[in-house]
Amino acid sequence: MLDSGEARVVDGPADVCVEACPHCERLVLPEVLKASLNVCPLCGYHRPLSALERIAQLADLGGWDEVGSDLQPLDPLGFRDLRPYRDRIRAAQASTGLREAFVGGRCNILQQPAALGVFDFRFLGGSMGSVVGEAIIRLVNRAVADRVTLVMVTSSGGARMQEGILSLMQMAKTVVALEDLRASRLPFISVLADPTTGGVLASVATLADVIIAEPGAFLSFAGPRVIEQTTREKLPEGFGRAEESLSYGQVDMVVPRSELKRRIAALIVLLQGGEETRIRKVGSDEKRPWWRSGTLGRTAARAEELARPARSWLRRGDS
Repeated sequence: MLDSGEARVVDGPADVCVEACPHCERLVLPEVLKASLNVCPLCGYHRPLSALERIAQLADLGGWDEVGSDLQPLDPLGFRDLRPYRDRIRAAQASTGLREAFVGGRCNILQQPAALGVFDFRFLGGSMGSVVGEAIIRLVNRAVADRVTLVMVTSSGGARMQEGILSLMQMAKTVVALEDLRASRLPFISVLADPTTGGVLASVATLADVIIAEPGAFLSFAGPRVIEQTTREKLPEGFGRAEESLSYGQVDMVVPRSELKRRIAALIVLLQGGEETRIRKVGSDEKRPWWRSGTLGRTAARAEELARPARSWLRRGDS
């Protein structure tokens, strides 16, 4: 396997620069990758995205209003391993251009209002520390105040070890905030990107009304190496991948990146309007409504089937 994003210069008339897919190892032109939303057009491998790239792909142009931009990470424990924690934070900020591993804000997704939050794995493995937890809570509070759907894209290694028990506390804090969202009867849509693991998977990522995963995303509380060392058993092929999670009902749907924006917008309409999806399509020219296919479509068909006897009984009562 090659490192993600490895570039090569191919000898030719203009020395064309191409990038090697880390999955199939074949070469792809950068402009082709950009046009395919960083998905390999040859094997379908979904490359990691930065938080800003993800926001640019999902949010409509203009109108982005960041939440929690004043938050800055500290070093409450004075933690030091091979390097001081403060130095790790500075290095992550310099390499990513972000203050922290989570970016959230108000936006529209295909004209549907939403509060969008995105993890960035490049920033200390997308780990959740005190600032990430506080930023999530502020975003949830903004969703409640504006009466909009919460959409969150996760890519994380879990809780941040350099903040000890303070990072573990964020799991409880964010869960309580999401309970306030639920009590306000507002939807929560979660998108699990590769990888989503640890405390983030066990808390905020899997508490949504609808859980979407990108193809091939690794979703597990612990990594396969740790599990194999603990159990002393070889894990089956495809363990922890999105497709296996879908087969066990742990996620609701696996959606390619090219369809993700349209699917999220349609879900917002469905969860906040319901019947509107029967008369208006959202961002699609398909003749067959999307909600008639997949897991959600089968659920709707089953609900209609169960409702038929009740409708017949009501009609007899009216006559």
